Amino acid sequence: MSRLPEALARDLAQSVAFTLAEDIGSGDITAQLIPAEQTARATIITREGGVFCGRPWVEEVFRQLDPSVSIEWQVDDGDTLVADQVLFKLEGAARSLLTGERAALNYVQTLSATASVSAHYARRVAHTPVHLLDTRKTLPGLRLAQKYAVTCGGCHNHRLGLWDAFLIKENHIMACGGIGEAVAQARRIAPDKPVEVEVENRKEMEQALEAGADIVMLDNFNLAELMKSVKLAAGRAKLEASGNITDETLVAVAETGVDYISIGALTKHCRAMDLSMRLD
Repeated sequence: MSRLPEALARDLAQSVAFTLAEDIGSGDITAQLIPAEQTARATIITREGGVFCGRPWVEEVFRQLDPSVSIEWQVDDGDTLVADQVLFKLEGAARSLLTGERAALNYVQTLSATASVSAHYARRVAHTPVHLLDTRKTLPGLRLAQKYAVTCGGCHNHRLGLWDAFLIKENHIMACGGIGEAVAQARRIAPDKPVEVEVENRKEMEQALEAGADIVMLDNFNLAELMKSVKLAAGRAKLEASGNITDETLVAVAETGVDYISIGALTKHCRAMDLSMRLD
């Protein structure tokens, strides 16, 4: 866990504490059926292939629940998985293994799903220099966790939240009086922060370039418009394609020469990985 960024490590600890409190409440009454002194071993496997993610969250679950539980890892974050592969083994108090099972596996199944989807998209455009970006369309409470999982799958993070970069959209532009005015105000507020402007047509794109935007987001541009935009920008700003990018359209969009493609599906269209824990 020491290799995680400090902000993510703090978020992880808080997330796990909330998850355990939510699940255990006043106590795991079913686990009390088992003698307190009884120990057990457990093996966790995946029923399907994909990309693994979630190791620090598993470790934090058992660190908070019962530090005496030992974890024997067979995989690391970012590893490619095949069906029926062993992910990790647990040993310790039987009560602790069963109480922590669902919390630990919920993190792994969700974050591995995010990493797996990201890896799928990244493979499709590996022949191009484009960077695939996530969005803020994340599961509530799992923003930093899912963004970490995206990088494990080989994609990249857009802004983490509303504080680390400007993303000037239609309503911001209207309220500020225009694209030029909005960009100028952003430079005054936080000159060290990246400024991105979302545009819906070529005229707005030209205005964003003239205003000195760092990145221009091309919202729902068709392929011909994207290729023209790349020529028009001529390196004056980075270009990001966005809006209804699907598995079917992804490669063609990447081949237009845009710098970035943002895809909400990386974090919001994930199906949990099928996992299983077996007591030995």
